[in-house]
Amino acid sequence: MTSFAELESEFNAFIGTTVYATMVTIDAGNRPRTRVLIPIWEKVDGRPLGWLATYKTPVKAAHLAGNPHTSFSYWKPGNNSVAIEAVATWVEDVEVKRHVWDLYRRTSPRGAGYELGNFWRSPADPKLHVLRLDPWRIQVIRGMDLRSRIWTAPQA
Repeated sequence: MTSFAELESEFNAFIGTTVYATMVTIDAGNRPRTRVLIPIWEKVDGRPLGWLATYKTPVKAAHLAGNPHTSFSYWKPGNNSVAIEAVATWVEDVEVKRHVWDLYRRTSPRGAGYELGNFWRSPADPKLHVLRLDPWRIQVIRGMDLRSRIWTAPQA
């Protein structure tokens, strides 16, 4: 399907109850590396757009410099799951960081209270780094019957 709206409600419900996502990057030897993080998602021009407030660790930075493709997986007992394939881009613009800071404050992660101020002083803190996550494929699987629906970005 090419209309994100067709699975948006399940997407939001499943990631909202799961909260934590496993992020996968690929190292220079084509080996996967995982870490558990809390990205946030919004819809812009009818398409999903993700943001990740994070530390720019040497490993994560090297992996994304070598291959910006990443994967996020949400799963919890009951088997509702979401798999997101995306391209990650570091964003240094302070206005974008302010927007992401506000999104975390208002929506993250659906009431779990992930406050960026617990980790960074402000959106201008030089230790705060933001990844823009542009999904090209999202799969939502409903656990009760294993119904799978897949959204792909136009021209993906």
